[in-house]
Amino acid sequence: MKTLFAAGLLASALATPAVAAPLCDDFGFAGLLAACNRAEEPIRLTLASGEPLGKDMVLQSGAYYELEIVADGSAELAIEGPSFFRSIWMNEIVINKIEIRPMAIDSIEFDKAGTVTLSFIAIKPGSHVVRIPGTTGETQRVTFNIQ
Repeated sequence: MKTLFAAGLLASALATPAVAAPLCDDFGFAGLLAACNRAEEPIRLTLASGEPLGKDMVLQSGAYYELEIVADGSAELAIEGPSFFRSIWMNEIVINKIEIRPMAIDSIEFDKAGTVTLSFIAIKPGSHVVRIPGTTGETQRVTFNIQ
């Protein structure tokens, strides 16, 4: 039990926090989408053949984030993360300045270079993996720890 606890502490210490601004005292009309509830910088993942996807992140449940996924076009690549995508409330997905408001997604695939921006509120605490399908390497996945 002690080793499991120690492993959890080590994992949380190694993960890069994506700290949102403190939750608002008064959300006002915007609710959870209020500016004071948003992370300052977007989370960035890079889809490139043979390159690391990104770093593990710690998210705050109830905070608003933007996830920017950039594909360099070096290969036809996708990311999948059904556990993560079902643990967030997705506000919108923006592709080529087109805004999409989905109920849920399982994966996103890039046939050529491009950028997708997802805005969401982290909801369900836990550890959720987003990865490049069919890969097993540690650098080809990112773990989002929602606290």
